[in-house]
Amino acid sequence: MTAVSPPSPRPMAQDTHALSQGIPTFSPGERRVLSETELAQRWGLSPKTLQRWRSEGRGPRYLKLSKRVSYPVEAIVEFERHVLHESTSERATAHAAV
Repeated sequence: MTAVSPPSPRPMAQDTHALSQGIPTFSPGERRVLSETELAQRWGLSPKTLQRWRSEGRGPRYLKLSKRVSYPVEAIVEFERHVLHESTSERATAHAAV
């Protein structure tokens, strides 16, 4: 009996307009946002901290649809890059910007 390999996935058609506008494209089922609770768990924070940051204009950009708050993965990664530091002396000057 010979093993049958699964079929190769078909390449997805790219949205050329979205790519030209710098809008990321996603495959079906790929997570685009995290909930407030998921982001709090990712960073080891309380959801209340994220709520306070939003009221202070801090933290990553977020979506608010009705009462539901979610964070686009791109905004999370962008924020993480922004607060990434090389040394404690660099952090002292960059902290004021966050």
